[in-house]
Amino acid sequence: MMGGSGYGEMMGGNGWFDGDAEPVQDLNQARERAAGYADFLQPGLVVGEVMRFENHYYADLQEADGSKVTEVLIDSRSGAVRPEMGPATMWNTRFGMVDRDGGAEPAINAAQAQQIADRWLADRGEVLTSDDPVLFPGYYTLHTMRDGEITGMLSVHASTGNVWPHSWHGDFIEMSEHP
Repeated sequence: MMGGSGYGEMMGGNGWFDGDAEPVQDLNQARERAAGYADFLQPGLVVGEVMRFENHYYADLQEADGSKVTEVLIDSRSGAVRPEMGPATMWNTRFGMVDRDGGAEPAINAAQAQQIADRWLADRGEVLTSDDPVLFPGYYTLHTMRDGEITGMLSVHASTGNVWPHSWHGDFIEMSEHP
């Protein structure tokens, strides 16, 4: 599974997990790959939600108590796992590039994050709404929805309210929750 460059140090020191050049063909295989990365990042972390998108798989990592810690992408062609670009690497106050805040409470609560996300979507003429916000260290991630169906994701910074759409995923295909 790991070659000579098995773990690379980048983006805040949380690195990446090389693939074994074996395609990831389903949600269970993506969960297994994400679990290997979670154990590397911090023993005891577990994989929560796993989603399949057109361009790759996505997973969130969490503590045993369910509190979310970061988001990762799993390459469907190689099995490589890396921190998700955008908020997980730039805004994450635990495993990202920003200064660590020691778990400070967010200035923006979940209801405000959802209002910000919905306003941001409406301002762009989107016929989308946001689903319930999920708190990660320093930001919230929300599914974008059309007629009750997931279309994608976006994140809201927990202090500034800035919005970052996850434009790299492609079309949503399927998902599984933590088993």
